[in-house]
Amino acid sequence: MKNKRIFTINEISMTISSFAVQAMIYEVSCYPSPGLVSPISSGAHKDMNFFTFVDSTSALSKYLTLFVQEGLEDKSNEEIFNNIRKIGVEAEKDMFFKTGGVNTHKGMLFLMGVACAAVGKAIYEEKDFKQVQSIIKEMTKGIVKSELFTLKEKDKLSHGEKLFLKYKTEGVRGEVERGMPTVFDFSLDFYKQNGDLSINDRLVHTLIGIMQICDDSTIIYRHSPKVLEEVKEKSRDIIKLGGMKTSDGRDSINRLCEEFIKRNISPGGSADLLGVTVFLYLVEEYMNKYR
Repeated sequence: MKNKRIFTINEISMTISSFAVQAMIYEVSCYPSPGLVSPISSGAHKDMNFFTFVDSTSALSKYLTLFVQEGLEDKSNEEIFNNIRKIGVEAEKDMFFKTGGVNTHKGMLFLMGVACAAVGKAIYEEKDFKQVQSIIKEMTKGIVKSELFTLKEKDKLSHGEKLFLKYKTEGVRGEVERGMPTVFDFSLDFYKQNGDLSINDRLVHTLIGIMQICDDSTIIYRHSPKVLEEVKEKSRDIIKLGGMKTSDGRDSINRLCEEFIKRNISPGGSADLLGVTVFLYLVEEYMNKYR
């Protein structure tokens, strides 16, 4: 680190986890966000609102710190991943208790937990930000095969597991095992390139950008792969119109909000990846500053 100040493990973990909290609040705060919860609308969700997300984020904040701390120790990537999975189970329980059984952040928790731990590991090993993706790949290597190809042996299946059996979609497991390519290979740069927009517009614009390419399991679960492809196409058309940078793009996004509410479409997987995008953007700034 360039300055002479010594950063403690607790200080680093709380700083990194604060970026995760900030990113999660950013994600739910932007509008118009088609089908999603925001301060303005509950989107295509009847069982939650903006304050449900604030409550959930508050409940998860301490666990985000614990995820980072796991990476800040002399442990193998496999051991770190196994440990954060255990922490994640407890985090889920607290989330459901806080929200009265409503699933606000299950997908986000998995993605953000892995990202937090990987960032902690990169900092502990004094690696630069570019190494975070490879750490994620090493941490999660083989989970699709070990966890999704053995599902017939399980009694109780999650939404993502049911989708794999029906459509062979790998969901968040596939995303993390490949090193979160949606974020590292697309949305992080996309977010950076649109820094001329206001915070709100930049978030919405990036959300639509992610929706172009995300194999969103939330959409598939509520509807079908056919509807997912329709959402991708509509999102590509909006970006071609200029997205949040043009009046035509904004009008199209507003119309999409109305349509998604009527059709009960929620791009929840894209929203989760938006949160991780903002988190890693903040982390990269931090690591570049203090490396």
